[in-house]
Amino acid sequence: MHIVVLGMNHRTATVELRERVSLGTDALQHVLTQLRESRTVMESIVLSTCNRTEIYALVNSVRAGHDYLLTVLSGTSGIDKEEIDQSTYFIQGEQAVAHAMRVASGLDSVVIGETQILGQMRTAFQEAFEAGNTGAMFNRLFREVIHVGKRAQAETTVGQTPVSVSYAAVQLACKIFGDISSRRALVIGAGHMGLLALQHLQAQGVGALVLANRSPDKARDVARQVGAEVISLADVSSVLENVDIVVSATSAPGYIVREAEVRDAMKAGRGRSVIFLDIAMPRDIDPVISSVPGVYLYDVDDLDGVIDANLQERKRQAVIIESMISEAVEAFSNWLTEQEVVPLITALRAKGESIQRDVMESLLRKMPELSERDRKLLNKHTMSIVNQLLRDPIQNVKELALASGDTEYVHMFAELFGIDQDILKAQQVISPTHSEVDATRGSFVELFQRLRGETDRLAGDKRVLHPVLR
Repeated sequence: MHIVVLGMNHRTATVELRERVSLGTDALQHVLTQLRESRTVMESIVLSTCNRTEIYALVNSVRAGHDYLLTVLSGTSGIDKEEIDQSTYFIQGEQAVAHAMRVASGLDSVVIGETQILGQMRTAFQEAFEAGNTGAMFNRLFREVIHVGKRAQAETTVGQTPVSVSYAAVQLACKIFGDISSRRALVIGAGHMGLLALQHLQAQGVGALVLANRSPDKARDVARQVGAEVISLADVSSVLENVDIVVSATSAPGYIVREAEVRDAMKAGRGRSVIFLDIAMPRDIDPVISSVPGVYLYDVDDLDGVIDANLQERKRQAVIIESMISEAVEAFSNWLTEQEVVPLITALRAKGESIQRDVMESLLRKMPELSERDRKLLNKHTMSIVNQLLRDPIQNVKELALASGDTEYVHMFAELFGIDQDILKAQQVISPTHSEVDATRGSFVELFQRLRGETDRLAGDKRVLHPVLR
C-alpha cells in the first residue's frame, strides 16, 4: 500500500484552472463515491478550497493510483488529463504525510500561518469519514494531521498575527490609499471570508462599511458586529458609485459584479479610483473591469506575497512546526509498524495461554485431590512461566519491527513460534505492505543470522520509516 496525494494549488495552477477544478458540494460527493467504489483506492479524502484541490489516497500501486486520480479530476472538471497533469503535484509516502501536516498547519498557504485551512481540512476528513471513504489508516493519519495543525496554532505564534487572504486584501487597499479613514468600503458576502474582511477593514479605521448579501436578514447579525450597513446583492450596482473599496467573497457560481455596472458607476464619479479585491473562488468579479479607467482589480493570485509584515516571524515559527511535523511522521510510522506487530503478540499470548490451559487440565486430571487454593496457586505459577518465556520474544519483536519499519520479521517470528499466517491476517488492522513471506525462506539458522545482522545494521540508525511511508 502507498499513501499518495495528487493536488494543485496557487503555486502550480492559475486561478482560472483552479476555478474549473474546484469541487462544489455535489461534485465533491460524486468524487468521493468514485474513489470509494474504485479497486485502485482503498481509502481517500478530498480537500477543495479557494486555493487548492487535493486528493489524498491509499493505493495499491503508485503508478495506477496516479493515473486513476488524474482520470477522476479530468472527468469531474472536463479538463484534458494531460493539462491537469502539468498543473498538479503528486507526492507519496513520508512526503505525502508531511505535506498533509504542512497544509493543516498553514505552512503551504498563500500566506504562511493562515488558520482557515485547518477547519477546511477537518471538514474534508469529516465528510470522507461520513461517506465511508476512510478506514483504520486514514482515520489515524488525519487525526494526527489535525492534531499537528492545532499544535501549530496553540504552541507557536504563527497564526496569532492576522495574515489571512482577507487581511492581505485589506492591507493591499491600505497600501494603495494610505489612510482609509475617509474611505467607504463594500464587502460582498457574509461568510467567513467576508466577516474577516469586515473586521480587518474596521480595525484599519475605514470610514464606512456596507455589507451586501443574498439574504440581508442573515447578514444583519454579521453587520452588527462591525457597524455595517446591509443591502441585498441586487442593490450592489446602486452603491458602486459611492464606494472606494470593494471586497467580494461569496460562493456564487457566476459573476456578481459586471463590466457595464462598473463603467456606469465610474462615469458618475470621474477622476476617482476604486479598488476591487476579488477573494472568491470561483471569482465574483468579471476580470474585464480592469480595463475601466480608475479601476484597480486584484484576485487571490495577486495577493500572493502582498503581506510582508509578520512574514519573517512566521517563517521562524515555521521551523518549529516543521520539527513537530517530523516527530509526528515518525510517530505515525511507528504506529503503522505496531499494527503489524499486535496480531503476532496477540497470537503468541493466545498460544501460550492455550498451552497453559492444556497443562492445567492434564495436571488436574492426574491430581484430583488438589484443593481450590492449590489449584489457583498452580494456575498462577504456570501462567507466570508462560509470561516470563514470552516477555523477551515479545519485546524483541517490538523493538526490531520499530527499528526496521519492516514487517517481514513479524512473519519470520510467526514461523519461528508456529503461528498460522491465516491467524495473523484475520487479526490485522491494516493490510500487509509486502507480498506474503515465503514459508520456505530458509533454515532457522539462516533466519537468526539475518535477524542478528539486521539488528546490528539498525543499531546506529536513528529513524527508519514503515514501508508505506518509504
